[in-house]
Amino acid sequence: MAIKITLTTGGAPHYELGLVSGLIGQHVHIEVIGGDELANALIMRNPRVSFKNLHRKADSAAPFWVKLVRVVAVYARLAAYAARTDSPLFHLQWPYKLVFLDRTVMNLYYKALGKKLVFTAHNVDGDARDGISSPAKRFSLRFLYRIVDHIIVHTERMKREMIERFGTPPEKISVIPHGLMSAVPETALSPREARWQLGLDATQRILLFFGLIAPYKGLETLVAALDFLHQKGQKLTLIIAGRIKECPDYWDQVRHLIEQSGLNGNVVTDLRHVPDEMVEVYLKAADVMVLPYRGIFQSGALFLAYRFGLPLIATDVGSFRDDIILGRTGFVCRPDDPEDMAKTIETYFASDLFANLEERRWEIREYAQERYSWEHIGGMTRRVYERVLQNRRAP
Repeated sequence: MAIKITLTTGGAPHYELGLVSGLIGQHVHIEVIGGDELANALIMRNPRVSFKNLHRKADSAAPFWVKLVRVVAVYARLAAYAARTDSPLFHLQWPYKLVFLDRTVMNLYYKALGKKLVFTAHNVDGDARDGISSPAKRFSLRFLYRIVDHIIVHTERMKREMIERFGTPPEKISVIPHGLMSAVPETALSPREARWQLGLDATQRILLFFGLIAPYKGLETLVAALDFLHQKGQKLTLIIAGRIKECPDYWDQVRHLIEQSGLNGNVVTDLRHVPDEMVEVYLKAADVMVLPYRGIFQSGALFLAYRFGLPLIATDVGSFRDDIILGRTGFVCRPDDPEDMAKTIETYFASDLFANLEERRWEIREYAQERYSWEHIGGMTRRVYERVLQNRRAP
């Protein structure tokens, strides 16, 4: 039996495209609400997908009043759409712009229209993680978790924290893994060719930090670990590829640490939102991706690495230890400990995993495909929809 749902997007296009692909295979008809970042995706022309470009194009250089009018117009279009669609269930991903409004007023409105609400909590409390929590934000988050009919999280640890911190009933929460970043294009590009494109030598040992640059990601710990190894005579190259997330002062501190340690010649930076066609280049040029996070539950970067068969070195926070098979897909080290991270990097480069990297890349990809395929995730998500629509609580 086919199910019709509405999926609100806007936070992570690659994740959203993967989820849509998984749901299509489960005979779910999806009305996707989004903006220009999804409008041209091939999957949006699938017969089971109806794309609603309610966000449209944003102009970051526009005057404040123009931006304000645009935001109000988006919410007006969303309210009008919700009133006329016959979709019985809204699957909420990320808030649009006005977080308090999204979490409270908009959800009250959807419920008044008789909609069932499923929310994917990609972070249990992202505000606290980013150090921007406030009484109003905590209230709105607690309100959100209470008003929705069901919540999806990615790990058992996230479920436990939601129960402990917000008093959410366990039966209201389902654990569905994060999927592989399969929407990122891949070609026959070889690691050697990828390094040539970046001007890097085939014999260099290359660490990769990929994604948004923010304080909670602990980039300075990785730089300090690189300094430890540099002082021991180990010449490694660190690629930092990603956009600075509204924290220029933090990046200035990291940049100063790089300069102070004399690592300028060992660090390659690409400080922007990395376009899709360049993602493959960085992932194939690297020997290992490093996730030096101070605190997080789950990271899309891990599933991006697995998509390309790239091993990981990650700090022991969140669910990283559960997602990494020691010695087979990567290694784990202590957070906020540059010396232990340096030792773990040494362990990796002395391991069979690195010595047989090309062969192991294929093994990592196969492991990840079995565990984190969108087909599997789509099936789990459909079962949540069925139970919510039948007024039953999913386990």
